Amino acid sequence: MTEIKICGVKRPEDARTCAELGVEVLGLNFWPGTPRHVSVEEARAVLAEWTGTTVAVFVDPDPDEVRRVRAETGIEWVQLHGEESPATLRSFQPHAYKAVGVAGAGDVARARAFGGEHILLDARVKGAMPGGTGHAFDWDLAVTLAAERRLTLAGGLHAGNVAEAIRRVRPHRVDTASGVESAPGVKDAAKLRAFVAAVRAADEGSTRAENV
Repeated sequence: MTEIKICGVKRPEDARTCAELGVEVLGLNFWPGTPRHVSVEEARAVLAEWTGTTVAVFVDPDPDEVRRVRAETGIEWVQLHGEESPATLRSFQPHAYKAVGVAGAGDVARARAFGGEHILLDARVKGAMPGGTGHAFDWDLAVTLAAERRLTLAGGLHAGNVAEAIRRVRPHRVDTASGVESAPGVKDAAKLRAFVAAVRAADEGSTRAENV
């Protein structure tokens, strides 16, 4: 099954809805440059409603800040979504991976420099935030890397296109933020349900096709 990551969760009630829907992973954003930013206190309130995997998202963080958030929240996994180097990523592994913005094939080649089992590809949009932009990139660029690594596919995914993305890329995990929101950081329960249903339907379709 394709794992589902709902990123930019701020509200405990949204974490509760994700848990009820069977979502596997939540992303909590600790970068202050986004409206989806959470404090440690807000993160704890979200985590009180959640028992699945959690990923702490940072953009070019101070290493001490990452260590502090890990210690004070218990979140183990870290996603680096800025201009961090492969060496910086290694300092936080094994439970860390790099998010790489993609605008062309060269960006996918650059992603291979980052070690570890997991990698995330997102859309790179000039002048926009590192993630959560609602824009997609050319999914065909991700196909080869998805066969090599545990790829998280992000960027403009929503209930109307995620099944096609899964069919074309076969990622380990799909990741959405704005695609299930009514406002930045405010998840929409109906959009969450539709997104999860679309992913599960795509998985079922793939399984049937493989068994024919």
